[in-house]
Amino acid sequence: MSPSSPLQTKILNQVRVIHDFPKPGIAFRDITTLLHDPVLCKEILTALADELRGKVDAIAGIESRGFLFGFPLAIELGVPFVMIRKAGKLPADTIAHSYSLEYGEATIEVHSDAISTGDRVHIHDDLLATGGTAAAAAVLIEKMGAEVSGFSFLLGLDDLNGVEKLTSASRNIAILARC
Repeated sequence: MSPSSPLQTKILNQVRVIHDFPKPGIAFRDITTLLHDPVLCKEILTALADELRGKVDAIAGIESRGFLFGFPLAIELGVPFVMIRKAGKLPADTIAHSYSLEYGEATIEVHSDAISTGDRVHIHDDLLATGGTAAAAAVLIEKMGAEVSGFSFLLGLDDLNGVEKLTSASRNIAILARC
């Protein structure tokens, strides 16, 4: 998507920026205001689906805001939706991956029967910042013998260089609006 696309402009106009949240110096991008516009949400889903139709076997959404568009995207494409959640949140047998964050460690999990060997899995989340969680999700999917077909994000914070952490898993990275 081009940097000056009409969709990018619409998204950026709808996303609220909250300064000094959750701590001083952070400019939090709040997508809840975007969710109040069903026409824009449909336009976002259409743009994502048009790029992925026939190219993926599953959509994996990263907890929790990755579920908001990831699940309807999977429905639109007619493929399964896979939840990638924080440790201890999924009830059945899981596969886990721990990774380092700027401020500590985190572990994410997926149900062990959610993805099959050889599946082409597309990872979706709302925001790409440093790329740590999305890269960890890619490792988790690869642990299951599946292929990461690509990533998509509503927003990308270009100054944090998150794309660099993802290119080893896939160079197919769609960011609808860059900040």
